[in-house]
Amino acid sequence: MYSHDAKYTFSQLAAAGAEYGLDWMVFTEHSNFGHADFGAALEHREILRARAENPRQLIFQGLEWYIPAAEHCTVFTAPGPNEVDLLTRFERAYDGKLLGYTDGSAGGADTARNEAHAVKAIQWLAEQRRTGYVDDVLVLANHPLRLGIDSPHEMRGWRDAAPEIMIGMEGAPGAQGAAIPGLRGAASIRGEYENKPSAQSWPGYPAQAYLTYGGFDWATATVGGLWDSMLAEGSLFSITTNSDAHRIVFDTWKNGDWPAGQNFDNTGKLPDPVNTDTPQPGSDFWPGQFSRTHVGVTRYGYRAVMAGLRAGRVWLDHGHLLDGLDVRVKRDRDHGRGVTLGGRLHVRKGEKLTLAVTVTSASRTNPRGILPELAHVDVIRGTVRGPVSDRDAWKAPDTKVVHTEDVTGRTGTYTLRIPLTAGDESFYVRLRGSDGKRNGAGCLGAAIDPHGPVPHAPGDGDPWEDTWFYSNPVFVDVS
Repeated sequence: MYSHDAKYTFSQLAAAGAEYGLDWMVFTEHSNFGHADFGAALEHREILRARAENPRQLIFQGLEWYIPAAEHCTVFTAPGPNEVDLLTRFERAYDGKLLGYTDGSAGGADTARNEAHAVKAIQWLAEQRRTGYVDDVLVLANHPLRLGIDSPHEMRGWRDAAPEIMIGMEGAPGAQGAAIPGLRGAASIRGEYENKPSAQSWPGYPAQAYLTYGGFDWATATVGGLWDSMLAEGSLFSITTNSDAHRIVFDTWKNGDWPAGQNFDNTGKLPDPVNTDTPQPGSDFWPGQFSRTHVGVTRYGYRAVMAGLRAGRVWLDHGHLLDGLDVRVKRDRDHGRGVTLGGRLHVRKGEKLTLAVTVTSASRTNPRGILPELAHVDVIRGTVRGPVSDRDAWKAPDTKVVHTEDVTGRTGTYTLRIPLTAGDESFYVRLRGSDGKRNGAGCLGAAIDPHGPVPHAPGDGDPWEDTWFYSNPVFVDVS
């Protein structure tokens, strides 16, 4: 209720996260003058209460930043005495909506200034971490292709401004319930990706970029596409998923009424929600109900989660498709466990390697009452060629699905061992898999991706019947 378009208390959201098994979550409210002036401080008090009520959960305070000339973005900090001050200072100095720095159109009079201001914003956050004003801060681009206004050169610019801060993007958006049949209308699409190119959109994106694929953003779902083109430069760029819990599907709560003389701008919050006992409009799921970001940590704590995210030890799933995933790449002549997601293995040309994928299948029904069953695991391999000369490149022509393992009917914990060979060039591997209910040729053709995710028909996208997992890459540096 500290966002102008939401309605829940933090206690409600934290309790839901606990119910669905979340260990950590981030509250990110939209930038607004009301939020900067009043809401952030009020929000912090409620976050402290939610932390006390849910001592097993790590609850971060963050901000949904309007990137100058571009889309929304998650910014969040490690808890500490300056977390609210950093967020509100950042909001006032660098938010595109608050400053009026929204134009990102090709050739627009203010586009270059606005894009440069976004880079300065990320550099400013990096400086706050470097000086110790906050212990840590991270940034992730939200729903990058929803409007087509995050151009490839902007995303590379944000990454390069401070790669230890701007660590990645949302691989799958929230609003995953948007296209449940009969819920919102005949034109609805998972993730609310229901837009067409505008004057603000980068003109190089194809029409299919504005859809989701198995609930995932086109940038992530396209093998050999935008995400792969960034990974092929040899730099880690992580993916995450979130619930974006504004208004929950089939939920019965509504926004309360404003007292006389009050509004969002002069209070920084919406009135407390009230229960109607009648389902209200919504597209989202509760935190952890459908979308989950799994982070590998070495200990329990806020900074450990942020360190795991920064290191890229991340995989995602929808619909509670898996209970566990462990990925290792090692040289066959080594006796150790090798390197895991986000890591780098240094090898010599011609060395034999093994990719070990340990899967733990779902052991209980998900919140929809379905026992998820993984049907296949895909290995995607891409050649690393270094920084691109064209900062707007969005294709990685040497990336494709190189191996598919049929795991239909396999349950419990099992390990797949896939042989790899180091060729002349460095490369990376990443993983993907699904319940096998909706597959087809990928956006760049069957020779690259023979059975990838496909768009659903408008208004007919039951998310529980098309669930996927994705992992971050492991890099193999060849010398």
